[in-house]
Amino acid sequence: MTGTTEALGGSAALDSAARSVTRPFYVYAVLANTLFQRGVFVLFLQQRGFSAGQVALLQTLLYLVSGLAELPTGVIADRIGRRASIMVGQVLIAGCLLGQVAFTNYWVFLALFIGQGVGMACVSGSDTALLYDLLVRRGATAGYVKIKSRFTMLGTVTSGAAIVLGGQLQKISWGVVYVGSAACLVLAVVVLMSRVPEIRGADAVDEQDGAEDQHGDATAWRAMLRVATPALVTLVVVSGLMHATLTPYIIFTQKTLSDQGAGTALVSVVVSAGFFAGGLIPLLSDRADRSIGYRVIVPVSLLTLAVALGLSGLGLVWVTIAAFLVLVGIPEITAVIVDNVFNEAVPSRHRASLLSMIAFVESALIGTGYLVLGVLMDGLGSSVGMAAYAAVPLLACLLWLPVLFRGARVVTEIEKPADKKAS
Repeated sequence: MTGTTEALGGSAALDSAARSVTRPFYVYAVLANTLFQRGVFVLFLQQRGFSAGQVALLQTLLYLVSGLAELPTGVIADRIGRRASIMVGQVLIAGCLLGQVAFTNYWVFLALFIGQGVGMACVSGSDTALLYDLLVRRGATAGYVKIKSRFTMLGTVTSGAAIVLGGQLQKISWGVVYVGSAACLVLAVVVLMSRVPEIRGADAVDEQDGAEDQHGDATAWRAMLRVATPALVTLVVVSGLMHATLTPYIIFTQKTLSDQGAGTALVSVVVSAGFFAGGLIPLLSDRADRSIGYRVIVPVSLLTLAVALGLSGLGLVWVTIAAFLVLVGIPEITAVIVDNVFNEAVPSRHRASLLSMIAFVESALIGTGYLVLGVLMDGLGSSVGMAAYAAVPLLACLLWLPVLFRGARVVTEIEKPADKKAS
C-alpha cells in the first residue's frame, strides 16, 4: 500500500515537473505557428507574377540554405545557448516576412528567402534540444512522445486556424497577412525569453551521470560517428525523403487545387483543414509508438503519401481534397515518433549540433523535392506532376525494407549504458 502511494506520488511529481517545462513551450508553439500566410503564400507569389518553377526555386533555395546553415547554427546553439539561437532565428524570419510584402522584385525575394532559410536553421534543432534537455533536467523524458505530440498538435492546429484567418485577412490586404505573422513570431520570442531558462550543451550534459566523463572531449562529428549505426543512418535518409514528399505536397496542393478549379477561399479552407487533421492525429503517436513502433509506421506513412499523390493525379478536385484531408495526418505521427528516436540516439552535450546535422539532410532533400516537383508540375501539369512524384515515397519505402525485415534497431544513448551493465 505504501509502495503504491509512493509510486503514485512519484508519478504526480514527474507530471508536475513536466508541466512546469511544457506550459511556456505550448504557448510558444501557438504563437510561433500563427502564420497567416502559410496556406496562401503560393497564391501570393503567383500574384507577384512568379511561375510555378520560380516558386519551386524559392522553396528549394529556402530549404537548401536552411540545410547548409544547420551545421554551424547547431554548433552555435550548443555553445551560446539554444534559447538565444531560437530568438535570433524567429526575429530573422519575421524580418524576411516583412520584406516579402514590401518588395516585388524576384532577386530581392531570392535574398529574403535565403535570410529566412538561415532563420529556420537557427530554430531547427534548437527548439527540440531545449525542450528535451529541460525534460532531462526534470527527469521527465519518459513522457516526451506524448509531450511532443501535444506540442505538434497545438502548433499544427494553430497553423490551420491561422490559414483560415489568413484567407480572410487577404481580402483586406497582403500586408495585414504578413505583418500579422511577423508580429506573432516576435511575441513567441518574448514568451520564450521570459518563461524558459537558457540551456547549452555543457549545461545539459551536467544532468546526465557519467556522460561528461566518458565523452567530455568529443566533438560533434565524433559524437555523430559514435551513434551512426546503419539503422540510424537509413532512418535519417528515409525520414528526410518522407519530409521531402510531405512538405512540397502540402504546399503545392494549393496550386493543384487552384488548377483543378478551386477558388482561393476554398483552397485556404482545405489547407487549413489539412493542418487541423495533421495536428490532431499526432495525439495518437504515443499509442502508435507502443503498439506498432517506428519500424512499421515508417513504411505505412510512405505508402500513404504515395497513394495521396496518385489520387491527386486524377485531376478531380474533390478526390484531391478527400485524399489530402484523409491521408495528410498519418506521416505526422511518424514524424513525432522518429523525433523521439533521434533525441534518444544523440548525446546531450552535442544534441543541438547532431539534430541540426539530421535536419541538414532533411532540408537538403526537401529543397531538392521542391525543385523536382516544381519541374514535374511545370512540365506535366500540376495533377500529373503530383502523381509522378509518388516515386519518391516509394523509393524511400524500398530503402527501409532491409531495416524492416532484418529487425535492425537504432542503438540509443539510453540503451548503451544498460547494455554495458548487462555485459
